[in-house]
Amino acid sequence: MRIETAGTVVVGSGIAGLSTALALDSCVILTRSDLGSGSSRHAQGGVAAAIGPGDNPAAHAADTIAVGAGLNDRLVVDAVTSAAPDRIRWLEELGARFDHEGNRLVLGREAGHSARRIVHADGDATGAEVMRTLVAAVRTRAGIDVLAGHDLIDLVRSEGRVIGVLALDPVGDPILLLASAVVLATGGIGQLFLRTTNPREVTGDGLAAAARAGAELADLEFMQFHPTALAVPADPLPLLTEALRGEGALLVDERGEHIMEGVHPDADLAPRDLVARTVWRRMEQGHRIGLDATHLGEQFPERFPTVWEAAGAYGLDPRRRPLPITPAAHFHMGGIATDVRGRTSLPGLWAVGEVASTGLHGANRLASNSLLEGMAVAARLARDVASTATLPIMDQGRLEVPADALSVDRDRDPAAIESIRKAAWRWVGIIRDAAGLGAARDLFGLRGRTGLVERNLRAVGGLVASAALARTESRGAHFRSDHPALDPAQAHRSTVRPDVAPSVTPAPRSRI
Repeated sequence: MRIETAGTVVVGSGIAGLSTALALDSCVILTRSDLGSGSSRHAQGGVAAAIGPGDNPAAHAADTIAVGAGLNDRLVVDAVTSAAPDRIRWLEELGARFDHEGNRLVLGREAGHSARRIVHADGDATGAEVMRTLVAAVRTRAGIDVLAGHDLIDLVRSEGRVIGVLALDPVGDPILLLASAVVLATGGIGQLFLRTTNPREVTGDGLAAAARAGAELADLEFMQFHPTALAVPADPLPLLTEALRGEGALLVDERGEHIMEGVHPDADLAPRDLVARTVWRRMEQGHRIGLDATHLGEQFPERFPTVWEAAGAYGLDPRRRPLPITPAAHFHMGGIATDVRGRTSLPGLWAVGEVASTGLHGANRLASNSLLEGMAVAARLARDVASTATLPIMDQGRLEVPADALSVDRDRDPAAIESIRKAAWRWVGIIRDAAGLGAARDLFGLRGRTGLVERNLRAVGGLVASAALARTESRGAHFRSDHPALDPAQAHRSTVRPDVAPSVTPAPRSRI
């Protein structure tokens, strides 16, 4: 086993990881694929920021809390929404090319927002433009080293402190990377579910590793299902941005009936959880649901080029007829419990972005708040890491990793992984009940092979199913058919601190 050392290790290279790296004086970025991989670059809608006429961060905060169904952390909400205008300026200073009319940013509107405040690029390619900007900045920044093609296996601990990470290098050999600070920015858990908009690398690695290390976790039961993924034979499913509905697109069934009429005052721009459940119920009744944006006509390719390209790849023309849709797993509000500085319950460990749960989103994320959160918390996190006294690397004889970590490899058991994903979609999906959640928890708890992806999907699936089983109410994105009402007594965040996995001391073969 190879050993290397670093001051700060940032695991993940989406918007949260790269924003953190750019705010630090120096660090090592460890990323599973290429620099900039993950969910961030696929984001279509944009970045929420109260910068339009008559808008303000207080209104943005109020909308965030209204959608969050009573579980938001108000201090975090205020901090993040107040930081939004500055984060947009920062991106533009780095070279981000957002859509403008003259000298003014074009602002879109999405579900749950009381004003137009969605900053976007090239219509529906905001994530791609933001990530292009951040990747370019990282590549030119002295002091940032990148280890691409490295898979996180587990966190390395010493006497209760996180002191590094164990990973697989591009050829599958283990590497022990010791550091005085570790930042997890590994993204969400979307690939746990059979239908998802998240790319194939989003398998909950950071959350699973933190759980095995005994970190406190929060709000794991809250998984947001986007109501409008394109229903085609693909994995992941292409996303049909909510901005389409913001520009007047309607959800219709095969008869052309507007399915959201009379369901909610905001109709197609109702909160995502309600829209997703309405679509799902109609589908369960045998209806085919589509997103009708034909009113955009010949403007469609220019206004929404990403969706246009995705639809065209499957022979679909949104100018002529509604696009077929299905709900799909999209964003996890739960994660490693942190404060607004990204601090976790474990010394030496910070987390930022979707892998973290700050309390910003509550039980249901407000559209386009995720990219914002990654940038806003990253800036605070970097200052916190810089203010923390750097500890010397511990003696290697006192290091600990989970006992099964040293046998983990990249081998996949496709049948076992598909079984896990089907179970999660069926039993831990949009509508849940005790019987299904219990069955899922038992399945996920079975011992699998030592393949990295299966190991982490089982761990994360069990955690989410257990949290969903424990919340005996329906709130936000968590809906229990056997407990369909909101319970005021459960108007609090859920937390769990898993037992630390049995550990061993790794035995390196050489030191670099």
